[in-house]
Amino acid sequence: QVQLVESGGGLVQAGGSLILSCAASGIISSIYRMGWYRRAPGKQRELVAAIFNGGSINYADSAKGRFVISGDNAKNTVYLQMNSLKPDDTAVYYCTMMARVGVSLNDYWGQGTQVTVSS
Repeated sequence: QVQLVESGGGLVQAGGSLILSCAASGIISSIYRMGWYRRAPGKQRELVAAIFNGGSINYADSAKGRFVISGDNAKNTVYLQMNSLKPDDTAVYYCTMMARVGVSLNDYWGQGTQVTVSS
């Protein structure tokens, strides 16, 4: 029953901004980390950003200085604020979560949301 639902993708011009949201639902014992991957056309899947329960944050080099990941523990929600968007940011963005459900530690994935940046 654990589910991740992304929202916020769309079409934006270069230099613009978008904010992505990902809400986790279900009976979750503990969330260890949530983050965002993306897959661009012709490229491998890339970890964009991740935030850990202890507060640590990791960014891809391409995201540093432009993207900000944040979380709302009360809502089991993670956000990705994307600024100064470039055409190379065009990709399907996937939310991911590592969480303990019962006694099992598992990875969960959302269905993805399309971000298209026009030049």
